[in-house]
Amino acid sequence: MRHLGGLLIGLVVTAAVLLGGGWAVQQAVGTAAANPPDSQKMWIALGAMAAVGLVVGLVMAGRISPLATFVPSLVLLAWTVVYALDMNRALSFVPTEPSVNQIVREAGLGAKALLTTGVLALLGVALFIPVLMPSRWSRRDDELDEDYESTPEGSYY
Repeated sequence: MRHLGGLLIGLVVTAAVLLGGGWAVQQAVGTAAANPPDSQKMWIALGAMAAVGLVVGLVMAGRISPLATFVPSLVLLAWTVVYALDMNRALSFVPTEPSVNQIVREAGLGAKALLTTGVLALLGVALFIPVLMPSRWSRRDDELDEDYESTPEGSYY
């Protein structure tokens, strides 16, 4: 059951990085290029980036199923490998059609910027490191049982 929850959390983290991070990057780049820069939009974009960073950090440091970090790392690294092998195919995954909602288009363009600059590869590797920790695969209850020592009856210690 713990790994099913980790899988669902991993899907949420993947969406947060790709959609939330992509939207925030697109807003920050667009706001910085505007003349004069809109400080309110910049603060909103920086807040969204901080929220995505907080979610990623909590998943990486938290003691939950390693699938919570494996799923997003697999998606980010796979998209990076596809980009390295066939740039046009990787960029075709970005939604750019006019029929797509504008927020999703902006998030896709931001994710494209993250992909082409290598930030998604960096995040993918960072999210993969907790998967390699053996302690992440064991249950917390098992560790508590090993530390418990029973005392013989009738003794003070």
